Amino acid sequence: MNKKFEEIEKRYEELEQLMSSHEVIADRQSYNLYAKELSLLSPIVYLFREYKKRKKEISKLINLLREKHEPEFLSLINSEIEDLEKKNQHCLSKLNDSLQEKEKEKIEKNIIIEIRAGTGGDEAGLFSADLYRMYTKYALKKSWAVEILSSHPTELGGFKEIIFSVRGRGVYDRLKWESGVHRVQRIPQTETGGRIHTSTATVVVLEEPKEIELEIKPDDLKIDVFRSRGHGGQSVNTTDSAVRITHLFSGIVVTCQDERSQLKNKNKALRVLRARLLQKEKEKTARLRSSERKTQVGSGERSEKIRTYNFPGQRVTDHRIGLTLHKLEAILDGDLDRISDALLKGIEG
Repeated sequence: MNKKFEEIEKRYEELEQLMSSHEVIADRQSYNLYAKELSLLSPIVYLFREYKKRKKEISKLINLLREKHEPEFLSLINSEIEDLEKKNQHCLSKLNDSLQEKEKEKIEKNIIIEIRAGTGGDEAGLFSADLYRMYTKYALKKSWAVEILSSHPTELGGFKEIIFSVRGRGVYDRLKWESGVHRVQRIPQTETGGRIHTSTATVVVLEEPKEIELEIKPDDLKIDVFRSRGHGGQSVNTTDSAVRITHLFSGIVVTCQDERSQLKNKNKALRVLRARLLQKEKEKTARLRSSERKTQVGSGERSEKIRTYNFPGQRVTDHRIGLTLHKLEAILDGDLDRISDALLKGIEG
């Protein structure tokens, strides 16, 4: 248990250092985000430090008991130890409650998944559609809610890009390790020579923050509206319902055009923007921790893979933990538990 609170205290101290850095002070968005996290951790850290302080006092008093003293003095020491232990039991109860509340927030954390076609042309787009279907099937098995936020379909029924939210208990823990390059090896339907092609799609899993967790001021945004476009560039709507939002400080651009309502497209775009801004802050924190910046996905090249879906061998291999399952069809139908269980154990454990 102490290890959990030590990690929280370490994060608290890290936040204090971050908020004193010139880079963060100059970035209003980062400063406000870190300040909110610091205020949430502050009561927990205060309790934990009081707990540790009393533990040290108890240890010193126990050492005094081993020495020769008058009975009255020893009685006073025992009384003081008893009082400190009672206070620490009460403190421990509060700490456990706070930890359970923190774990509950983690379990109930929702996500946004972005899938983009990588190398492989039309086949990469079709594979992106297969991955989207796999995640939606998995969500159905888990009774999670899926909502498309933005999509750019191809003429063959695939996706150049699709962005969707997944909401439900345990979503974040189960799917957070899906970020990376996914590779498929199969014979495309358009291949007449029977040759096996290799294509890729990139997956990015973003934590979806609540509005109160990450406030975006209207002055920080540039909002453009236009008419939605179809596969060939033709207009598919008679009103300017599509929305493009540019975050002026970060340069992040989000476009949503799936809904007929401009307001709905704007709200969806803001959800994606918040998730990307939060991810940007996480990457910034990682950059400040280390000189080597690590990102979720690379350029989408075939060599930067985390998982391979091999159709001729009917197998799926996760390269990070060396797991190979000969259940390709079942996995693409949403049977992801064996992979997510192994990832939770192999990467987190």
